[in-house]
Amino acid sequence: MSQNYDVIVIGAGPGGYIAAIRAAQLGLKTAVVEREHMAGICSNWGCIPTKALLRSAEILDFTAHAKEYGLTVDGSVKADLEAIVKRSRGIAERMNAGVGFLMKKNKVDIIWGEATLSKPGEVTVSEVKKKIVEPQAPKPKNALGAGAYSAKHIIVATGARPRALPGIEPDGKLIWTYFDALKPAKLPKSLLVMGSGAIGIEFASFYRSLGVEVTVVEVMKQVMPVEDAEIAKFAQKRLEKRGIKIMLEAKVSKVEKGNDDITAHVETKDGEVEKITADRMISAVGVQGNIENIGLEKLGIKTDRGCIVIDDYCKTNVDGIYAIGDVAGPPMLAHKAEHEAVICVEKLAGEKNVHPLDKLKVPGCTYCNPQVASVGLTEAKAKEAGYDVRVGRYSFVANGKAVALGEDQGMVKTVFDKKTGELLGAHMVGAEVTELIEGFVVAMNLETTEEELMHTIFPHPTLSEMMKESVLDAYGRALNA
Repeated sequence: MSQNYDVIVIGAGPGGYIAAIRAAQLGLKTAVVEREHMAGICSNWGCIPTKALLRSAEILDFTAHAKEYGLTVDGSVKADLEAIVKRSRGIAERMNAGVGFLMKKNKVDIIWGEATLSKPGEVTVSEVKKKIVEPQAPKPKNALGAGAYSAKHIIVATGARPRALPGIEPDGKLIWTYFDALKPAKLPKSLLVMGSGAIGIEFASFYRSLGVEVTVVEVMKQVMPVEDAEIAKFAQKRLEKRGIKIMLEAKVSKVEKGNDDITAHVETKDGEVEKITADRMISAVGVQGNIENIGLEKLGIKTDRGCIVIDDYCKTNVDGIYAIGDVAGPPMLAHKAEHEAVICVEKLAGEKNVHPLDKLKVPGCTYCNPQVASVGLTEAKAKEAGYDVRVGRYSFVANGKAVALGEDQGMVKTVFDKKTGELLGAHMVGAEVTELIEGFVVAMNLETTEEELMHTIFPHPTLSEMMKESVLDAYGRALNA
């Protein structure tokens, strides 16, 4: 079988399927190759199903404090793990089907199988030999199969997978990846989480809400190492108040497996070793790009530290081949992949006024309890870059809406360039901040200054008012603090 396309996208995750849709919108004959699940890791095993789990945990947390809202709950409210997981998997399946519908709607061909870059302008697709996760999605109706396919433009969007440390590899039983943590057969009584990035902290938060004893081990000096230190410290205190034990500047050096538990040897910064026994352990030490066995070496496509090297418009060093999303490097976030997809396709299609991705304007969100969200430079990074900064802070405790919601623990922090008034970064911790952060993302994209933010009217009563108060505070003009 041989078929010609304008664009072939390898991988139907957030970056891949968006690239395919945008290419089709621009009148390009397009196909997408997928081997496992339409919608990729994000919708099937990452972003979406984890948020479904966290929503169940959030409601459980609210019921535990029902009396504070003047409510009486007759009888106990208990977590039904099987039902929680079933709901999460059902939502993932719904999202998977939705992407399949979008492919049909936009007349994008689906090619089912393993893709290899056989030569510039050609993709060879073979039957899937090894399943990546269980269960594998069924082959979509009318999907094309194995064969050779040609295209003027080939976009690699193969995503990433959990990183494993030598000697501490996940086994699916005692040591979990996020795949396993999403669908546990039973609820462990105790859990050790190795790594405090977004994945680790979200699962720590979820399992703690269900009553599990949770310990988090982090090799860096703070939880959520990419976040502003002040925000991370605030979040750590709230997590610890919920009963999560956090060990910083510590690493798991060895794991002993029992019949139904593990014992981790944790080295502290003082060089001492503490043994921690837990029913299960989650390895959340990051992800790595899926660059193997797709023909990169054969074509001489450059890679660096496990990712494909690209230019500002997602082009590799080989003409006609591009890379987007996790496989093209950090930040490894679904929304970054989607944005890169549009940049890549519009540029190769010859659209005008295509702007390169500015990674400083990519927001980051962690959906634990409390939520954390940020965009731009942290206070420390801004100072390292040579900026003389103004910093504003505003506490949830002074916000009427937060108090009314019973969610008065949090903070909004803004960082400005003292010389120009440019908003350099915004950092938040507390209820619904993952929804609020986009206001600052828009402001940064519009190159908004502090004066323009001060003249913006925010509705009352809302949590968003804290955003303006934080700006005012940076200039000594806070009105409600």
